[in-house]
Amino acid sequence: MNVDVMCERLSQSLPPLFECAPAPREGVRVRTPLLFPDGGVIDVFVLERDGAFTITDFGDAVGWLELQSYSRQRTVKQRALIEDTCHTLGIEVEGSQLTLKRVLSPNLADAVLRMAQAEARVADVWFTTRQSPWESTVDDVEVWLKSRSFDVERGYRIAGRSNRNWDIDFRTKTVTRESWVFVLSTGTRGATRRILEHVVTGWYDLRHLRSDDEGLGRISLFDDRADVWTDEDFGLVEEQSTVARWTRPDELEKILSGGNVKPAPSQSGLTLL
Repeated sequence: MNVDVMCERLSQSLPPLFECAPAPREGVRVRTPLLFPDGGVIDVFVLERDGAFTITDFGDAVGWLELQSYSRQRTVKQRALIEDTCHTLGIEVEGSQLTLKRVLSPNLADAVLRMAQAEARVADVWFTTRQSPWESTVDDVEVWLKSRSFDVERGYRIAGRSNRNWDIDFRTKTVTRESWVFVLSTGTRGATRRILEHVVTGWYDLRHLRSDDEGLGRISLFDDRADVWTDEDFGLVEEQSTVARWTRPDELEKILSGGNVKPAPSQSGLTLL
């Protein structure tokens, strides 16, 4: 179908505020009245492929979402929300692109409206996940643990030797191992000392509760996406626990499953920060 004919048919079947024009490369660009949160216009592209039509955003929605983060990456929670949103609307996610394939001519207008709605909802994921870096990382870790089928408990509270209650971020269980996980996450160097003091003190206060030889792993999980942690920081918690890095999920999974877990020291003195 020629581009002008496609534009005419879409204009006749879509609401008046939707504007159709030839796209810069191929197909038709439909300019919608919907906006991204920063005011950018949401566009939908219609391409003719193999006797049917493909509807896509060419990665605009996911691209917008990634630009809102300093890491330029989607978090685990964001990916899960995007997949749920698109599944509800019958949209496929291919890399960074939202697509609808094999759309027949009578269904074009409906497909364009669904794609525009999907783009708006994907962008709105930013508001549901915009929180402190620590909260965001802990949420991501929880989603990741569940995706790997770990038996996981968040906010596991236990009393230390000093009778102080400690809220460990996660307790996981496999057939052979139980693991306790503290998450260390911040976007600023100024906060690292406070976080380290909390975790080191926590591990020291819990040192008397079951050794790794009895199937318990103590894990300090660093969110190392921000360049705020030093080798000295890793070394401090290594004296009490096994260090894991959020950018190395395969290693973390191995540790939680019982591989390469360093035994925690028994009665050594507390390291001063």
